[in-house]
Amino acid sequence: WFPLQSQLSQALNGLSDRAKEAKEFLVQLRNMVQQIQENSVEFEACLVAQCDALIDALNRRKAQLLSRVNKEHEHKLKVVRDQISHCTVKLRQTTGLMEYCLEVIKENDPSGFLQISDALIRRVHLTEDQWGKGTLTPRMTTDFDLNLDNAPLLQSIHQLDFVQMKVSSPVPAPPILQLEECCTHNNSATLSWKQPPLSTVQVEGYILELDDGNGGQFREVYVGKETMCTVDGLHFNSTYSARVKAFNKSGVSPYSKTLVLQTSEDTQSEEQTLPFPVPLERSQLRRMSPFSSTLNLQPSFSGRSYFELRSSAHQLSLHSSLQSLNSAVDIKKMVAVAWFSFDPSSAHADIIFSNDNLTVTCNSYDDRVVLGKTGFSKGLHYWELSIDRYDNHPDPAFGVARIDVLKDAMLGKDDKAWAMYVDNNRSWFMHNNSHTNRTEGGITKGATVGVLLDLTRRTLTFSINEDQQGPVAFENLEGLFFPAVSLNRNVQV
Repeated sequence: WFPLQSQLSQALNGLSDRAKEAKEFLVQLRNMVQQIQENSVEFEACLVAQCDALIDALNRRKAQLLSRVNKEHEHKLKVVRDQISHCTVKLRQTTGLMEYCLEVIKENDPSGFLQISDALIRRVHLTEDQWGKGTLTPRMTTDFDLNLDNAPLLQSIHQLDFVQMKVSSPVPAPPILQLEECCTHNNSATLSWKQPPLSTVQVEGYILELDDGNGGQFREVYVGKETMCTVDGLHFNSTYSARVKAFNKSGVSPYSKTLVLQTSEDTQSEEQTLPFPVPLERSQLRRMSPFSSTLNLQPSFSGRSYFELRSSAHQLSLHSSLQSLNSAVDIKKMVAVAWFSFDPSSAHADIIFSNDNLTVTCNSYDDRVVLGKTGFSKGLHYWELSIDRYDNHPDPAFGVARIDVLKDAMLGKDDKAWAMYVDNNRSWFMHNNSHTNRTEGGITKGATVGVLLDLTRRTLTFSINEDQQGPVAFENLEGLFFPAVSLNRNVQV
């Protein structure tokens, strides 16, 4: 009895060990389920980024091919129109000669006929010879001799498939945010990162994510090979969290540590009165919705930190020492002042800068465009420009523009600018070369032009010497806008 009892006890010990291993194995399998779900999300993000890059490349190529088709179209039209003009002139001359000859034939005076008949006959033969072979043949075909060979690309797309990853090829290590090069200026944030010093794993690119400035979900704002990115169009006086991860063919790395930074470096509180009524409730000074960002990649940036560094186990925090609007003072008297200057890097070469880039003029008699350094995508914004010099009644223009606006024409000539141009007697609003709302009242030396950009109501309004100039100039504005001016050598602003 005792030997059998001991034998059963030993067997139970072995079975208990198997049960313990099975429980640990189940835990491992459940962890694998979670890891598979996380890896699936990361892999889908990488796949979407790769496919989007292919789509972008195809769209760029499509635009180039369409440009060639348009050039061929214009060339064919020019050749045909030139031939129409040439043939019309020759036909008119021929018809006139025929009518004159018929009148001569009707002439009853034989002596008069004999005097001009030889010359007329030679002229008729010469004119007939001018309608020689090829004159009445089209110089251009209507067919477009362009044939797009898309078969190889379609075949490549159909053959696009996954390549089995080698187990020996690891995913990248989490990138390291370079704090000394991360900073904010007004409503822009510049982030810089690098791979760990001892990492030898190849990296194909990076994914930078920011939240909405209100503690919301993260979203991708950049995917690419650069290790620095400037994001414009954020909210003023808002706290953003940023993180970055690397990817290669094997997968996506874990996230870097999260960086917390605050926009509007130069924000200060001041009591001010705007020159014409502007409702400044708190909801209009603070963020209204998740930001709409515009990316401005900068391969090199001599960055410096504007913040104190505070470390914790999982988060690095950068905090501005500047004041915010969170006070008990009447908010209707508070204005967040974001100091900015004119931007030499994006201006036309004829623009002349002085006074720490706060004053501009031009060395050309033609209108040239200069932008402000700060872009706005949300909220309520107002700025003023003073006319330091005004000679010979030119037409400077003031307003807002996209970063890629035409720089060698008056502001508002293209669809990238919304402006008011004004002389010494009257003003007009202009966008996409359309002139509207002529309004009496102009500018002289010493005048002040005010620009009110209300991206809550999506409107743009102008003032001259603190009086509103005309009605609301533009409505339904949306996107990222930069303060803009166009002027020539007769104006200094």
